[in-house]
Amino acid sequence: MLATATAATLVGVDGHVVTVEVHVTDGLPSFTIVGLPDAACREARDRVRSAVLSSGLEWPPRRVTVNLAPSGLRKGGAGLDLAIAVAYLAVTDQVPTDSLDGKAFVGELGLDGAIRAVVGVVPLVDALRERTVVIAPESYHVARAADPRDVCTAANLGRLASVLAGRTPWPDPPPDPPQPQWEGVPDLGDVVGQPLARRAIEVAAAGGHHLLMLGPPGAGKTMLARRLVGLLPELSRERAMEATRVQSAAGLPLPTGLATRPLLRSPHHTATMAALIGGGSPAVRPGEVSLAHRGVLFLDELGEFAPSVLDAMRQPLEEGVVRVSRAAGSCEFPARFLLVAAMNPCPCGQAGRPNACRCSDYVRQRYLRRLSGPLLDRFDLRVQVQRPDPDQLLDGTRGESTEAVGARVAAARERSAARGVGSNAELSGLELEHHAPLTAASRDELRRRLRQGLLSGRGLKRVRCVALTLSDLAGDEPPIDAERLHEALALRASVGDLHVPAAAR
Repeated sequence: MLATATAATLVGVDGHVVTVEVHVTDGLPSFTIVGLPDAACREARDRVRSAVLSSGLEWPPRRVTVNLAPSGLRKGGAGLDLAIAVAYLAVTDQVPTDSLDGKAFVGELGLDGAIRAVVGVVPLVDALRERTVVIAPESYHVARAADPRDVCTAANLGRLASVLAGRTPWPDPPPDPPQPQWEGVPDLGDVVGQPLARRAIEVAAAGGHHLLMLGPPGAGKTMLARRLVGLLPELSRERAMEATRVQSAAGLPLPTGLATRPLLRSPHHTATMAALIGGGSPAVRPGEVSLAHRGVLFLDELGEFAPSVLDAMRQPLEEGVVRVSRAAGSCEFPARFLLVAAMNPCPCGQAGRPNACRCSDYVRQRYLRRLSGPLLDRFDLRVQVQRPDPDQLLDGTRGESTEAVGARVAAARERSAARGVGSNAELSGLELEHHAPLTAASRDELRRRLRQGLLSGRGLKRVRCVALTLSDLAGDEPPIDAERLHEALALRASVGDLHVPAAAR
């Protein structure tokens, strides 16, 4: 006797449909699961048996074989428990076999028969879009927000078996939870002075440009970075779905709907390669660069990160994806994020102040060489942040608010959307030639810098993108004139040569 049920398993941040086949025959009582299950999946035999018996259903002493198809796909987690249980109930005639048609089952079973939520419910439900999906009550509202078609729920296996047998109707969905109030982010108006750094924050938010801030402790680098995310506009439904899928696959707490606000992720400088980029064993999980997808990744104390970990970000910064390959397979994670980094000019942080720095020239240069040239080249904006003037700190004058700056950022983003991209940083070289032509003087200036080796080919493209963003913020129309180009170059080169400390120049 054979019965099948449909479920899904999580691989990376994508759901894959799994057909659960349950075969029951006479013979020595046993329960075998085949089809490349991991340890948690193999343990389903004990959870399913206990859940069936605890729900008042029958478990005859027979030989049970469960096949998880396709057999070449590695399955992980406890999300297949529910499908295995209902297929077993169907093959033992405790529920009609045809009651499983057109349905999919995603959930973990407790020993008492309770149906529990699983990690990655958003991509799992999305992979089963052609079927009615039965899930745990805790996942109902998130699943409906991600895909508003038929989603059913039951609190336990006994109630679900009664529904499938036609004895009771589907239970009512859980009540709508109270809508959480968005707490917002700190206001940019709290930042006193710092006109150059504030300008860089605005340009970074408007054009999606990566930003590096270099300055002594207490200059306000972290304060500025944490206020950048409040300048970003809400995500479109498509982009919110992308971000929500990653957060769901990582097991992060989700709102009742899609994650429409860009996230700010700020990992500690001791983060490992797997934590930052993604990976792990046996299950491959998204890293911080993917959790910040469509949001902001803030790396404080950049010089304290391991150089190998930082250089691993070069490919995601360029392509917007992370490809993690292992012997058992490979996964691709989205990683289109805005990188904001802050670091001190030397280990003691006092470089450039007479008689204050305790570091030798060798120590300062060694500290700054932790950042490779190719990584620095991927920062569109590099600004020096100095401590504000004491009079500015004490007079109580507030800077321009997040609301005012955010209005300009939103207007600039609308102009980018009219070009078919989310931000100017996503424009290709051919698109820049069309949308951001150069005046003769601007072209001559760039040619001179290229010949002197002051700009790379990548730097040329990024300077043009920044100049276009500056024009958008000012409401100007192309071509890019010398004024906008010089400001873009100043924002990129204001730190100077990062490998030569200010005290040594």
